[in-house]
Amino acid sequence: MPDPRVFIIRHGETEWSLNGRHTGTTELPLTANGEKRVRATGKALVGDDRLIVPKNLAHIYVSPRRRAQRTLELLDLGCNDRYPWQSPDHCSPLNPRTSAHVEVTPAICEWDYGDYEGLTSPQVRALRAERGLNPDWDIWRDGCEGGERPADVAARLDALITEIREKWHKGKFGKECKGPRDVLVVAHGHVLRAFAARWVGRRVVDNPSLILEAGGVGTLSYEHHNVEEPAIILGGAFVVEVEKSEEEKKT
Repeated sequence: MPDPRVFIIRHGETEWSLNGRHTGTTELPLTANGEKRVRATGKALVGDDRLIVPKNLAHIYVSPRRRAQRTLELLDLGCNDRYPWQSPDHCSPLNPRTSAHVEVTPAICEWDYGDYEGLTSPQVRALRAERGLNPDWDIWRDGCEGGERPADVAARLDALITEIREKWHKGKFGKECKGPRDVLVVAHGHVLRAFAARWVGRRVVDNPSLILEAGGVGTLSYEHHNVEEPAIILGGAFVVEVEKSEEEKKT
């Protein structure tokens, strides 16, 4: 089994993500195409011989926003745990694939865009020019009027990253370590790009220059089997249980 990993998944496409409008607190449903693509992602990447192995998940974090929660549902992980937003009488799947607990946390809410909520980047720059502010707006450097600064976002993400490493990953390295150790995080574009930056110790204000498309999946882990050496996996092999040959079974 590989070292512990964190899978970061951006929610599927919405009408605002299609036209570039910054979506923080506004609740928007996924488009029909967005739902279709997330279902396809689940079929392609979730399974015992896929990138995300449900039985290896130790914990699932999801944003309070409905678009992120719907994305988690569509991935079809086979959670034995009832989703917190579902009614108490909701039935668990007949053949659950993971016992990972699902936790809704504001730590991975999208960046609070404040006065820029619902605006495109060109509109934000025009608004700032009207107000006598630098029109060369960069969210990573400048943050949002009436919303969050880069330091605010980094602080809440750092706390969550510390929790993940201490609670789910520390001491979970090596073949002798049994049980689930992967973590799933379902959230939003800007906050997940910031999450990846903070995972490897980069400052949010430096602009992580990372892209995570709507419905996209990223993977974070460690180098040298060491929790003190976090890394971004640019490309990794799927986890496949390899059956031993008859000769290997005799040894």
